[in-house]
Amino acid sequence: MSRDTVQWERMLPAEFRSAVDALPVVFLPLGTVEWHGEHNCLGLDALKAHALCVLAARKAGGGVVHPPMYGGMGGLDKPATVVMEPEMTWDNYLLRPWLEKLCYEFHRQGFRAIIILTGHYGHNQQIVVRETAARMSERLQIPVLGTPEYWLAQDVGYLGDHAGVGETSLMMYLLPDLVDIRRIRTDPEYGASDAIEKGSSPELGKRYAELIADRLAKVAKAMPRWSEAKLEAFIRAERALVSAQVKGWRKHSPWAAWQHIPERGLVHYGAYLADERFDEIEKMAGKLL
Repeated sequence: MSRDTVQWERMLPAEFRSAVDALPVVFLPLGTVEWHGEHNCLGLDALKAHALCVLAARKAGGGVVHPPMYGGMGGLDKPATVVMEPEMTWDNYLLRPWLEKLCYEFHRQGFRAIIILTGHYGHNQQIVVRETAARMSERLQIPVLGTPEYWLAQDVGYLGDHAGVGETSLMMYLLPDLVDIRRIRTDPEYGASDAIEKGSSPELGKRYAELIADRLAKVAKAMPRWSEAKLEAFIRAERALVSAQVKGWRKHSPWAAWQHIPERGLVHYGAYLADERFDEIEKMAGKLL
Protein backbone atom coordinates (compact mmCIF):
# COMPACT_ATOMS: atom_id res chain seq x y z
CA MET A 1 0.00 0.00 0.00
CA SER A 2 1.41 3.37 -1.04
CA ARG A 3 0.08 6.41 0.81
CA ASP A 4 0.89 10.08 0.51
CA THR A 5 0.43 11.48 3.98
CA VAL A 6 2.30 14.07 6.01
CA GLN A 7 -0.24 14.11 8.84
CA TRP A 8 1.19 12.80 12.11
CA GLU A 9 -2.06 11.22 13.35
CA ARG A 10 -2.60 9.32 10.09
CA MET A 11 0.91 7.92 9.80
CA LEU A 12 2.09 4.42 10.47
CA PRO A 13 5.36 4.38 12.46
CA ALA A 14 7.44 3.58 9.39
CA GLU A 15 5.88 6.51 7.55
CA PHE A 16 6.67 8.80 10.47
CA ARG A 17 10.30 7.70 10.51
CA SER A 18 10.59 8.15 6.77
CA ALA A 19 9.11 11.67 6.88
CA VAL A 20 11.43 12.75 9.70
CA ASP A 21 14.43 11.27 7.91
CA ALA A 22 13.49 13.17 4.76
CA LEU A 23 13.06 16.46 6.64
CA PRO A 24 13.24 16.69 10.45
CA VAL A 25 10.71 19.55 10.68
CA VAL A 26 7.36 19.55 12.43
CA PHE A 27 4.50 21.88 11.51
CA LEU A 28 2.07 22.91 14.28
CA PRO A 29 -1.15 24.58 13.06
CA LEU A 30 -3.09 26.73 15.54
CA GLY A 31 -6.63 28.05 15.51
CA THR A 32 -9.80 28.20 17.52
CA VAL A 33 -13.54 27.68 17.19
CA GLU A 34 -15.07 31.01 16.30
CA TRP A 35 -17.83 32.66 14.32
CA HIS A 36 -16.70 33.50 10.79
CA GLY A 37 -19.92 34.80 9.33
CA GLU A 38 -22.83 32.79 8.00
CA HIS A 39 -20.72 31.81 5.00
CA ASN A 40 -17.76 30.04 6.66
CA CYS A 41 -17.30 27.07 8.94
CA LEU A 42 -16.67 27.68 12.63
CA GLY A 43 -13.30 25.92 12.71
CA LEU A 44 -11.91 28.04 9.87
CA ASP A 45 -8.76 29.28 11.63
CA ALA A 46 -7.34 25.90 12.60
CA LEU A 47 -8.54 24.12 9.45
CA LYS A 48 -6.98 26.81 7.25
CA ALA A 49 -3.65 26.66 9.08
CA HIS A 50 -3.62 22.86 8.97
CA ALA A 51 -4.36 22.74 5.24
CA LEU A 52 -1.57 25.24 4.56
CA CYS A 53 0.89 23.22 6.65
CA VAL A 54 -0.03 20.03 4.79
CA LEU A 55 0.46 21.79 1.46
CA ALA A 56 3.82 23.19 2.60
CA ALA A 57 5.08 19.84 3.90
CA ARG A 58 4.21 18.16 0.61
CA LYS A 59 6.00 20.86 -1.32
CA ALA A 60 9.02 20.46 0.99
CA GLY A 61 9.12 16.72 0.38
CA GLY A 62 9.09 15.73 4.03
CA GLY A 63 8.34 16.80 7.55
CA VAL A 64 5.36 16.02 9.74
CA VAL A 65 2.17 18.02 10.34
CA HIS A 66 0.82 17.82 13.87
CA PRO A 67 -2.97 17.83 14.32
CA PRO A 68 -4.34 21.36 14.64
CA MET A 69 -4.62 22.93 18.09
CA TYR A 70 -8.07 24.39 18.71
CA GLY A 71 -7.98 27.11 21.33
CA GLY A 72 -6.23 30.43 21.60
CA MET A 73 -6.47 33.95 22.90
CA GLY A 74 -9.58 35.96 22.27
CA GLY A 75 -12.56 35.49 20.02
CA LEU A 76 -15.57 37.47 18.89
CA ASP A 77 -18.59 37.94 21.10
CA LYS A 78 -20.63 35.83 18.72
CA PRO A 79 -22.51 32.51 18.79
CA ALA A 80 -20.64 29.18 18.65
CA THR A 81 -17.36 30.83 19.69
CA VAL A 82 -15.11 29.33 22.36
CA VAL A 83 -12.96 31.89 24.19
CA MET A 84 -10.19 30.09 26.08
CA GLU A 85 -8.37 33.20 27.26
CA PRO A 86 -9.32 36.89 27.08
CA GLU A 87 -8.28 39.01 24.12
CA MET A 88 -7.03 42.00 26.06
CA THR A 89 -4.18 40.41 27.96
CA TRP A 90 -0.74 39.35 26.89
CA ASP A 91 -0.27 37.27 30.04
CA ASN A 92 -1.91 33.86 29.84
CA TYR A 93 -1.97 30.49 31.53
CA LEU A 94 -2.94 28.12 28.73
CA LEU A 95 -1.50 28.93 25.31
CA ARG A 96 2.11 29.74 26.23
CA PRO A 97 2.82 26.66 28.42
CA TRP A 98 0.97 24.46 25.94
CA LEU A 99 3.22 25.65 23.11
CA GLU A 100 6.32 25.33 25.28
CA LYS A 101 5.52 21.73 26.21
CA LEU A 102 4.90 20.79 22.59
CA CYS A 103 8.21 22.36 21.56
CA TYR A 104 10.04 20.32 24.21
CA GLU A 105 8.29 17.17 22.99
CA PHE A 106 9.10 17.86 19.35
CA HIS A 107 12.73 18.42 20.28
CA ARG A 108 12.75 15.16 22.27
CA GLN A 109 11.35 13.35 19.22
CA GLY A 110 14.36 14.45 17.19
CA PHE A 111 12.92 17.27 15.10
CA ARG A 112 15.51 19.88 14.14
CA ALA A 113 13.08 22.72 13.41
CA ILE A 114 9.52 23.70 14.34
CA ILE A 115 7.03 25.83 12.41
CA ILE A 116 4.04 27.14 14.37
CA LEU A 117 1.45 28.60 12.02
CA THR A 118 -1.49 30.38 13.61
CA GLY A 119 -4.61 30.91 11.57
CA HIS A 120 -6.19 32.80 14.48
CA TYR A 121 -4.51 36.15 14.88
CA GLY A 122 -5.86 38.54 17.41
CA HIS A 123 -3.03 40.85 18.45
CA ASN A 124 -2.14 38.97 21.62
CA GLN A 125 -2.38 35.58 19.94
CA GLN A 126 0.25 36.83 17.49
CA ILE A 127 2.48 38.22 20.24
CA VAL A 128 2.38 35.07 22.39
CA VAL A 129 3.03 32.76 19.43
CA ARG A 130 5.99 34.75 18.11
CA GLU A 131 7.47 35.45 21.55
CA THR A 132 7.24 31.80 22.58
CA ALA A 133 8.79 30.65 19.32
CA ALA A 134 11.73 33.05 19.61
CA ARG A 135 12.35 32.10 23.24
CA MET A 136 12.14 28.36 22.52
CA SER A 137 14.55 28.81 19.61
CA GLU A 138 17.07 30.16 22.07
CA ARG A 139 16.34 27.58 24.74
CA LEU A 140 16.36 24.51 22.48
CA GLN A 141 18.95 25.84 20.02
CA ILE A 142 16.83 24.81 17.05
CA PRO A 143 14.81 27.21 14.89
CA VAL A 144 11.21 27.70 16.02
CA LEU A 145 9.13 29.95 13.78
CA GLY A 146 5.83 31.29 15.07
CA THR A 147 3.77 33.43 12.71
CA PRO A 148 0.28 34.01 11.32
CA GLU A 149 -0.15 32.73 7.80
CA TYR A 150 -1.04 36.11 6.33
CA TRP A 151 2.39 37.55 7.21
CA LEU A 152 3.77 35.30 4.49
CA ALA A 153 1.64 36.84 1.73
CA GLN A 154 1.23 40.50 2.64
CA ASP A 155 3.24 41.59 -0.39
CA VAL A 156 0.55 40.20 -2.71
CA GLY A 157 -2.30 41.92 -0.88
CA TYR A 158 -3.31 39.45 1.81
CA LEU A 159 -3.18 41.63 4.92
CA GLY A 160 -5.25 39.36 7.15
CA ASP A 161 -8.97 39.64 7.80
CA HIS A 162 -11.75 37.90 9.66
CA ALA A 163 -14.06 35.99 7.32
CA GLY A 164 -13.34 38.62 4.69
CA VAL A 165 -12.09 38.27 1.14
CA GLY A 166 -8.75 36.75 2.14
CA GLU A 167 -9.89 34.02 4.51
CA THR A 168 -12.98 33.22 2.46
CA SER A 169 -10.90 32.88 -0.70
CA LEU A 170 -8.41 30.59 1.07
CA MET A 171 -11.29 28.38 2.19
CA MET A 172 -12.75 28.33 -1.32
CA TYR A 173 -9.44 26.92 -2.55
CA LEU A 174 -8.29 24.76 0.35
CA LEU A 175 -11.58 23.42 1.74
CA PRO A 176 -14.37 24.42 -0.64
CA ASP A 177 -16.99 22.19 0.97
CA LEU A 178 -16.71 24.24 4.19
CA VAL A 179 -17.71 27.60 2.70
CA ASP A 180 -21.05 28.62 1.20
CA ILE A 181 -20.74 32.19 -0.03
CA ARG A 182 -24.46 32.44 -0.82
CA ARG A 183 -25.28 32.38 2.89
CA ILE A 184 -23.53 35.73 3.35
CA ARG A 185 -26.61 37.38 1.87
CA THR A 186 -28.53 36.61 5.09
CA ASP A 187 -25.73 37.97 7.30
CA PRO A 188 -26.48 41.55 8.42
CA GLU A 189 -22.80 42.23 9.19
CA TYR A 190 -20.69 40.43 6.58
CA GLY A 191 -23.40 40.75 3.95
CA ALA A 192 -24.01 44.46 4.52
CA SER A 193 -22.33 44.99 1.15
CA ASP A 194 -21.44 42.63 -1.67
CA ALA A 195 -17.69 43.24 -1.31
CA ILE A 196 -16.86 39.85 0.22
CA GLU A 197 -19.15 37.89 -2.07
CA LYS A 198 -17.84 39.56 -5.21
CA GLY A 199 -14.21 39.80 -4.11
CA SER A 200 -13.71 36.22 -2.91
CA SER A 201 -12.71 33.46 -5.31
CA PRO A 202 -10.88 30.11 -5.42
CA GLU A 203 -8.38 31.68 -7.81
CA LEU A 204 -7.44 34.36 -5.29
CA GLY A 205 -7.28 31.72 -2.56
CA LYS A 206 -4.93 29.64 -4.68
CA ARG A 207 -2.64 32.63 -5.23
CA TYR A 208 -2.39 33.25 -1.49
CA ALA A 209 -2.17 29.58 -0.48
CA GLU A 210 0.49 28.60 -2.99
CA LEU A 211 2.71 31.54 -2.08
CA ILE A 212 2.36 30.87 1.65
CA ALA A 213 3.09 27.18 1.18
CA ASP A 214 6.02 27.83 -1.17
CA ARG A 215 7.65 30.14 1.34
CA LEU A 216 6.99 27.80 4.25
CA ALA A 217 8.44 24.89 2.27
CA LYS A 218 11.55 26.87 1.37
CA VAL A 219 12.25 27.92 4.94
CA ALA A 220 11.40 24.45 6.27
CA LYS A 221 13.99 22.82 4.03
CA ALA A 222 16.63 25.34 5.14
CA MET A 223 15.97 25.59 8.88
CA PRO A 224 17.56 22.30 10.03
CA ARG A 225 20.85 23.32 8.36
CA TRP A 226 21.11 26.83 9.81
CA SER A 227 24.42 27.70 11.40
CA GLU A 228 24.60 29.05 14.93
CA ALA A 229 25.14 32.54 13.55
CA LYS A 230 22.10 32.28 11.28
CA LEU A 231 19.96 31.00 14.14
CA GLU A 232 21.05 33.93 16.29
CA ALA A 233 20.20 36.38 13.51
CA PHE A 234 16.77 34.78 13.15
CA ILE A 235 16.12 35.05 16.90
CA ARG A 236 17.16 38.71 16.96
CA ALA A 237 14.79 39.50 14.11
CA GLU A 238 11.84 37.70 15.67
CA ARG A 239 12.50 39.26 19.07
CA ALA A 240 12.61 42.69 17.44
CA LEU A 241 9.13 42.12 16.00
CA VAL A 242 7.81 41.03 19.39
CA SER A 243 9.36 44.07 21.04
CA ALA A 244 7.71 46.45 18.58
CA GLN A 245 4.33 44.77 18.96
CA VAL A 246 4.45 44.76 22.74
CA LYS A 247 5.63 48.37 22.88
CA GLY A 248 2.80 49.43 20.62
CA TRP A 249 0.30 47.51 22.75
CA ARG A 250 1.52 49.12 25.97
CA LYS A 251 2.03 52.70 24.76
CA HIS A 252 -0.50 53.29 22.00
CA SER A 253 -3.17 50.74 21.11
CA PRO A 254 -3.34 46.94 20.74
CA TRP A 255 -3.00 47.11 16.95
CA ALA A 256 -0.57 50.04 16.80
CA ALA A 257 2.37 48.15 15.31
CA TRP A 258 0.28 46.24 12.77
CA GLN A 259 -1.49 49.36 11.49
CA HIS A 260 1.74 50.69 10.02
CA ILE A 261 2.56 47.56 7.99
CA PRO A 262 0.64 48.41 4.80
CA GLU A 263 0.81 52.20 5.03
CA ARG A 264 4.61 52.17 5.37
CA GLY A 265 5.15 49.42 2.84
CA LEU A 266 6.43 46.96 5.45
CA VAL A 267 4.84 43.98 3.73
CA HIS A 268 7.91 41.92 2.79
CA TYR A 269 8.29 39.72 5.87
CA GLY A 270 7.43 36.56 3.92
CA ALA A 271 10.02 37.23 1.23
CA TYR A 272 12.67 38.22 3.78
CA LEU A 273 12.03 35.07 5.80
CA ALA A 274 12.18 32.76 2.79
CA ASP A 275 15.40 34.41 1.62
CA GLU A 276 16.89 34.40 5.15
CA ARG A 277 17.28 38.18 5.13
CA PHE A 278 16.89 38.48 8.87
CA ASP A 279 18.63 41.84 9.01
CA GLU A 280 15.82 43.25 6.87
CA ILE A 281 13.21 41.83 9.24
CA GLU A 282 15.00 43.48 12.15
CA LYS A 283 15.04 46.81 10.28
CA MET A 284 11.36 46.38 9.47
CA ALA A 285 10.57 45.89 13.16
CA GLY A 286 12.27 49.18 13.95
CA LYS A 287 9.86 50.98 11.60
CA LEU A 288 6.63 49.55 12.97
CA LEU A 289 6.12 52.35 15.50
